[in-house]
Amino acid sequence: MTINRRGVLRGAAYAATAGALTSGCAPNGRPSSARASSATPTSPAASPSSASAAPVLPAQITHGPRDRPRVALTFHGQGEPAMATALLAEAERAGARLTVMAVGQWLDANPSLAHRILDGGHELGNHTQSHRDIDAMGEAAAYAEIAGCAQRLRRLTGSEGHWFRPSQTRLANALVERAARRAGYAHTLSYDVDSLDYTDPGADAVRKNVLRQVRPGSVVSLHLGHAGTITALPAILDGLHQRGLSAVTTTELLT
Repeated sequence: MTINRRGVLRGAAYAATAGALTSGCAPNGRPSSARASSATPTSPAASPSSASAAPVLPAQITHGPRDRPRVALTFHGQGEPAMATALLAEAERAGARLTVMAVGQWLDANPSLAHRILDGGHELGNHTQSHRDIDAMGEAAAYAEIAGCAQRLRRLTGSEGHWFRPSQTRLANALVERAARRAGYAHTLSYDVDSLDYTDPGADAVRKNVLRQVRPGSVVSLHLGHAGTITALPAILDGLHQRGLSAVTTTELLT
């Protein structure tokens, strides 16, 4: 299994594509009009002439392989830095590795957090520059949002990261997919478990939302900057452990 500089993962271990979603509750409360791709796209990094080439991931990823006891806890990256640091510390005490999909403006305001995340064994991805409704934008504006965050990630860490998640929507539309590919991201990262923690329902509700839906291969949507999420995290990790599930980075989930 290899991963190239644009984030294309290859390998027979993940032959199944992500499940198609016809609609989803987006963080801004509106249904998404995009659908997850169920076809395997042609990647610029793949060799079209090789008959033995392994399948690549779909353009939009909602979950990983269902036959391995792993899940990815992915966090929309913005909010108070002290809260982010506390959440990372809770994860590290339990041996969990997270994926933080960082907002570029958040990185601008808190540049030291990029290395704090990576130094803890976690993973950084791109969640646009200013967290606007990207599906409502034209292609030039959408590209600027994605490329702006990628530029911050490269400047702070030397890499734009492997993953892009659209802002204020669960699934990217075709225009945003094109803009993401142009910015260097072969895939957009969605999720199959929504914790709804951004509504601040309380720690117990966040825990129940996650553990009720999670399965092997799940990608869970959570948010930094919410006190209930920090409080819920130890119980979520304990619940995963009781089911024999490990919290790993998105790259580890998909390789």
